[in-house]
Amino acid sequence: MYTDYHIHTEFSDDSLTKMENHIERAMELGMDELCFTDHVDYGIKPDWDEWDKPFAIHEGIYYILNVNYPEYFAKLLRMRRIYQGKMVIKAGLEFGVQCHTIPQYKKLIEQYGSQLDFVLLSIHEVEDKEFWTGDFQKGRTQEEYNMRYYEEMLAVVEKFHDYSVLAHVDLISRYDKAGLYPFEKIKPILTKIFQTAIADGKGIELNTSSTHYKLKDTTPSRDILRLYHDLGGRIITIGSDAHNVKRLAEYVPESMQILSELGFTEFCTFEKMEPIFHKL
Repeated sequence: MYTDYHIHTEFSDDSLTKMENHIERAMELGMDELCFTDHVDYGIKPDWDEWDKPFAIHEGIYYILNVNYPEYFAKLLRMRRIYQGKMVIKAGLEFGVQCHTIPQYKKLIEQYGSQLDFVLLSIHEVEDKEFWTGDFQKGRTQEEYNMRYYEEMLAVVEKFHDYSVLAHVDLISRYDKAGLYPFEKIKPILTKIFQTAIADGKGIELNTSSTHYKLKDTTPSRDILRLYHDLGGRIITIGSDAHNVKRLAEYVPESMQILSELGFTEFCTFEKMEPIFHKL
């Protein structure tokens, strides 16, 4: 089974790549299945129907919008019809959840959940402050912004259940200019996060973008993957986080080998929010 379960298209604010281009490339690579996971980030982005153009300006601020859900799901259906028998195409979304935005995601699930196969839960921002801009880290010590990030993740998984796996669990480390924060200091709270997710029937992903970003370890790190495994975690997906066709399925085979070396024997795809296990 050759898959990619973290892919962005023209429906994400940070990608211009059309679904069909990813699918054609996947066929060239001999892949079996794709899951598109375009961005929804309540708190920092309005919904598609709140403005009349993709890049709207309101009170002097530029807003980038969330997925246009009707068009997104309609196109997924068209792609399934066109590529039937050639490529399995799953419907996913990537939720950038914060505690105060949970009601919006619950409403979204009520409206579109029946059309979803898979949901990535990401902590993309905290207190509506972005990591990549440094706004979240500003005025905090390395310990403070790392712990605040994981505290938000724990609070979210305790309150929100409409997801499949936790995406790029240690995302904050990508933007940590102070260097790698020690695993042993985050191990206790990560243990609570994973115990909560595992008890809830959820999993995590191995995000293969670490090589692209020139990180020193996998995303999440091997220590974090090993902790999840040792706590009994078995649901794990593999995704490239591709925003263009060049990165589609990038390092997926290598990542499968890493999982095997860490003791995992299976990885997952999803259908109608239920995991399907495949041998590594």
